[in-house]
Amino acid sequence: MKNGSVGRRIAFWRERRGFTQGDFGRLMGQSRRWVQDIEGGHRHADPRLSVLQRAADVLHVPLKALLIDPSAEDTTSMPVPAEVAAILHVLDRHDLLTGALDIDRDPPSNDALQRSLTYCCQAFQACHYTAINRELPPLIVDSHRALAAAPADSVRNAQSTLSRVYQLVASFLQKFGESVVVPAAVAADRALVAAEQAQDPIAIAAASRRVAKSLSSQGRPESAQTFAVAATRRLAGDLSAQGPLGLSTLGMLFLNAATAASHQERNQHTATMASDFLEEAAELARQQGGDRDEDWTMFGPTNVGLHRVDVLVRFEDGWSALNAASDLTDAAVRSLTHERRAQHLTTMARAYLLARQKDEAANALIQAEALAPQEVHRRPETVALVRDVVGVTEFPSHSLRSLASRCGLPA
Repeated sequence: MKNGSVGRRIAFWRERRGFTQGDFGRLMGQSRRWVQDIEGGHRHADPRLSVLQRAADVLHVPLKALLIDPSAEDTTSMPVPAEVAAILHVLDRHDLLTGALDIDRDPPSNDALQRSLTYCCQAFQACHYTAINRELPPLIVDSHRALAAAPADSVRNAQSTLSRVYQLVASFLQKFGESVVVPAAVAADRALVAAEQAQDPIAIAAASRRVAKSLSSQGRPESAQTFAVAATRRLAGDLSAQGPLGLSTLGMLFLNAATAASHQERNQHTATMASDFLEEAAELARQQGGDRDEDWTMFGPTNVGLHRVDVLVRFEDGWSALNAASDLTDAAVRSLTHERRAQHLTTMARAYLLARQKDEAANALIQAEALAPQEVHRRPETVALVRDVVGVTEFPSHSLRSLASRCGLPA
């Protein structure tokens, strides 16, 4: 093993994560001098494989990134959480996959389905994930049953409803990291197939967002960007003609493309592309006239601003992200759903960490937990962020240590 090369790779990823040598040493349970020796390639500090695996875990990269070449950031993973177990069971059901459904019972009415779907969407926006895991599985089954029993003149409407159910399934699963990346992709694909069969431009665009996000989650951000852009080009005319609903849907696709661009290595091209997509979304938000929750998107100028901050954080430009966040008013952010606000607070925590403002990072996470506990406690990437903030803080506060404990971390 060429120790000098390994050390340079560790230094590369440490700097990209915004960690000082002292920060990284604390996360590794070692001294700053130990980090200097590792990164300097000194023979007496030749790292064992177990040490490299620990370093890879701390830096959130696959082990091969330290052994070969720096590569795309790996997704933080955890065992399949209880919040999605029932949903995964339903996704694997033979009768749903084959259409061999028992339709002896009367299917639920469209009104009943819409009420259930609305409840689940509201639960998602409120970050009530236990409720979603309870209510979504029967809704998936009922949506399939309604489609199987639908008369010819109602099939498209039933397909559109089924698409929206699978869109929610995909969005929910995508919160839980690598352990459910495959079923999340399956749900996104089913959402798009149903939307295409419904010939519903709104549903097609909304499902395309989930497919693009799924591609990014699989480590294919270039494909995700291409997919989202292709959807905007294909659907822009139909969506623009449908007023605020269409504008919101199209705007979210551009935000999706910007996020996909920011998942790629930062260079002049990807930074320009992300900025261009954000400007396209901002123009649609201006046309729309304000923040709206059309089709559960929470799209508008404020959401565009939140995505601008998120893109800069993904590009690991913490100071620029903090500057962009200063353009957002507290009142505008408070008007958003708990889910969007909690996500923004965790994004801000990352920005603060990149800028080495550790106390502010901790405070942002504590605020996020107060707003949406399950969003913080159960999402693998947020739990990892809590762990990182604790790890780089020399004397964690009681509040931060308590948060770590509630996330299942040693405090």
